[in-house]
Amino acid sequence: MTLTNEEIVDLIAQYDKESKAIRKELLQMCWYMRGGISYEDAFMLSNEERELIGKIIESNLETTKESGLPFF
Repeated sequence: MTLTNEEIVDLIAQYDKESKAIRKELLQMCWYMRGGISYEDAFMLSNEERELIGKIIESNLETTKESGLPFF
């Protein structure tokens, strides 16, 4: 694969944006799990595992809203 300097800069910017999004997702997951998973352990999760945990968190948030119980 041959890229121009501009394409390389764009690719690096894209990778940086994606890595920041992943780090944010992992930190939010750790926060919602209240220490049930460490940040280091979260990095070891596969994309599929992160998606599944995210769905569980969303479901729990929805249940909390419906029940009126405090979450935070």
